[in-house]
Amino acid sequence: MKEKFDELAKRKAEALLGGGKDKIEAQHKKGKLTARERIELLVDEGSFEEVDMFVKHRATNFGLDKVNYPGDGVVTGFGKIDGRPIALFSQDFTVFGGSLSETHAEKIVKIMNMAMKAGIPVIGLNDSGGARIQEGVNSLGGYADIFLLNTLASGVIPQISVILGPCAGGAVYSPAITDFVFMVRNTSYMFVTGPNVVKTVTHEDVTFEELGGADTHAIKSGVAHFVFDSEIETLQNVRKLIGYLPLNFMDQPQRVEFDMNELTEEPKLDSIIPDNSNKPYDIKEVISLIVDNGEFFEVHKGFAENLVTGFARVSGMSVGIVANQPEVLAGVLDINASVKGARFVRFCDAFNIPLLVFVDVPGFLPGTEQEWGGIIRHGAKLLYAFSEATVPKVTVITRKAYGGAYDVMNSKHIRGDFNFAWPSAEIAVMGPKGAVEIIFKKEIESSKDPENELNKKLNEYIEKFANPYIAAERGFIDDVIYPRETKMKIVQAFDVLKNKVDKNPKKKHGNIPL
Repeated sequence: MKEKFDELAKRKAEALLGGGKDKIEAQHKKGKLTARERIELLVDEGSFEEVDMFVKHRATNFGLDKVNYPGDGVVTGFGKIDGRPIALFSQDFTVFGGSLSETHAEKIVKIMNMAMKAGIPVIGLNDSGGARIQEGVNSLGGYADIFLLNTLASGVIPQISVILGPCAGGAVYSPAITDFVFMVRNTSYMFVTGPNVVKTVTHEDVTFEELGGADTHAIKSGVAHFVFDSEIETLQNVRKLIGYLPLNFMDQPQRVEFDMNELTEEPKLDSIIPDNSNKPYDIKEVISLIVDNGEFFEVHKGFAENLVTGFARVSGMSVGIVANQPEVLAGVLDINASVKGARFVRFCDAFNIPLLVFVDVPGFLPGTEQEWGGIIRHGAKLLYAFSEATVPKVTVITRKAYGGAYDVMNSKHIRGDFNFAWPSAEIAVMGPKGAVEIIFKKEIESSKDPENELNKKLNEYIEKFANPYIAAERGFIDDVIYPRETKMKIVQAFDVLKNKVDKNPKKKHGNIPL
């Protein structure tokens, strides 16, 4: 029996070495960790249980029959994050550059299927040179198998992609289907076609970083939800994200203890809105004064900054926050903000995470660029997402709520459960100046002093309409509250809604305006 034990130990040691010591050293010289080192950093110490350690590829063409490593370039298994189970795969760049073969893909598909059966999140650590060319269509078929599983798992279990190296061609579409994408500055790249192909086809000179680097996707394309400076920081934040999420669509987000005696008024909120309604302020300051311990885990921080999205806790409960940002484009909704918000809202609704919405929006961004780019279609995505969502939804209007944007930002009319407004709220079809110039056009033009007449009518309009009370009189606003008592009102609202049941009509699925 000892000989058999020795054989097992030998085989395990061989598998743990991946592509060998030289390849591991080369990985470290690039400033990158190995597949197994990443797993150790991601999961709780000693919690990782590997599966399919001894799987090898079955290809024989182009000399592959002479080169075969146990595990075939990907480590798969199960672990725990803060004591809660997760499934994962970690591509090993030291083995064939992490390229995806038929068996490599089978390992990933197997772990995803097991994750769906177990009802636990799946995390993919991506570091791959792409399809294994020597295997031809078999590797391409492997990608398609993964794409299908990503799609079937969507909305069933949380899926997180961590890009820790190159990710090109067909490989990018698996992360794109998953719920959240993490990238690392200067070491991770994503693109459908690389710089050389781009130069050949379009004659553009572009670097890897410019074309598909972390900041490019975090700021310009919106492909990356999170970007950090190192692999260690990235993996720490993956752990942090998991803490806000449930294990699956039937589970509830993890709740932490909260001392209700700490629930007090916050006087600073009373003075946060400027007297001049056109003057900006930072909505993140409002958020930090309301959420537990001021901790806000922002999602898509660098993309479409006029809309803020992210996770926080309110009285120990995980919530998804969507908020207009007056500091950027006056908080207006545009194409990117609409898409960003819609995707986030749908994720929260899929996984039973209540929504907290802060509104200060002057409308949709005007202009030919937006209209020709499809702001109608894209803006409808955000409207669709809020309307479709059945989780508890609480809205606080801090200042402006104009036009169709008032409707879209989780208004009472699209099933907002509790809708509050601060006294500074302005709920109207449009801004006072624009409204007065239309309503009183003739009076102003015929006046001996048009400017004085405009100001007079403006003051009348502001006094009569630029406030929350008409909406409150109609029941569109449940209460006009002092800013300082906002958290208390929110906590009470979510407490009432903790057993909320709301259903959409029976259907195969809706047709969101993609």
